[in-house]
Amino acid sequence: MKTVALYMRVSTVDQHPETQLHDLRAMAQQRGFEIVAEYTDRISGTKARRPGLDDLLRDARRGRFQVVLVWASDRIARSVRHFLEVLDEFNRLNVEFVSFRENLDTGGPLGRAIVIIIGAIAELERNLIIERVRAGMRRARLEGRHIGRRPIEIDRVAVLRDRTRGDSLTDIAKTHRVSRATVSRLLKQAKDAVPVSI
Repeated sequence: MKTVALYMRVSTVDQHPETQLHDLRAMAQQRGFEIVAEYTDRISGTKARRPGLDDLLRDARRGRFQVVLVWASDRIARSVRHFLEVLDEFNRLNVEFVSFRENLDTGGPLGRAIVIIIGAIAELERNLIIERVRAGMRRARLEGRHIGRRPIEIDRVAVLRDRTRGDSLTDIAKTHRVSRATVSRLLKQAKDAVPVSI
């Protein structure tokens, strides 16, 4: 008998996961699974941090169950990419993924094939996005437009002078409207270089 975890998610606090829970328990019983854990989130699927999903993944890493059963694929992931990341982690952990609504089961050959197809489509989408970005950058360069952040223009001599006067890194950063890290980097560069007469 395989051990199974049930995962339910509803988008708002006034919705109830009982419908999902009823279907999932019936499916687990039908397949002869032993339910060892149930996880519920009452939160939008667009949220990256979800306590129930985080607990589910943590327990999967600990080997607490062999199968994850969800009512629908969109209950577990906020996007195709996130869905594939979760499936990939389950795959690495040898945890099967079963979706009630889509009748998707990664324990069988058809389910594994569908996951591979979805992964290939997602990879194609990522590659097309990368290619569009590169084409846009090439066009911008040909048109003579600057790409990326403009370099920070800062009076290095004034920064060194302020530090020599005893100003703190924070005060110097505020005066010159840069980060403390930038001030620290400039001071280190000046120290490593030939001494500058101020």
